[in-house]
Amino acid sequence: MDEIVKAALKKWPNVPYSYDWLGLDARGDWYLRDAQTQQAGTFPQVKGSRIVHDKLKDFICRNYEADEQGAWFFQNGPQRVYVVLEAAPWVLGIQAQGDGGFRIETHTGREAGQVTDTWLDEQGRLFLATDIGLGLVRSLDMAVAVDAIEALGWTPQDVAFDTLPQRYGYVLRPVAPAKPAQTAPAT
Repeated sequence: MDEIVKAALKKWPNVPYSYDWLGLDARGDWYLRDAQTQQAGTFPQVKGSRIVHDKLKDFICRNYEADEQGAWFFQNGPQRVYVVLEAAPWVLGIQAQGDGGFRIETHTGREAGQVTDTWLDEQGRLFLATDIGLGLVRSLDMAVAVDAIEALGWTPQDVAFDTLPQRYGYVLRPVAPAKPAQTAPAT
């Protein structure tokens, strides 16, 4: 997390959390979802405005984390902005290396580490369980992913997509906790 973000958290510790204002799609693109977009429909059917500003994307990527319940967020200074995920908390790119190996990197630029399980969902999407968690392989990298499957002996197993969040402990659409009911004052 950026030092400026840590300082802002200390200065303003009680800023309310934000929900539904930021989305991460299956290609690893971030989307801003203003109130009008949210009223038009849920993510990813209605995505919002794709973030194209490189410094803003880098800032989001550096400050992207998960809470104790597996809900992913972007720490925007003192405000935690929860992220609606299209498929998984990580979107993975796979690049072939000159030595015959493969590099697997997240949409945030982080190396994913070892692959422990491979899954194909009912839509034919490839998911990799890695040292840092579950990620969806970007569609643009599927040709290289096939080479990695063959070269590394991965055996993708069939899986129902809706079982992955619970299996890997992440939340697709974080929601604000319910406010406690107010009781009438005693008379």
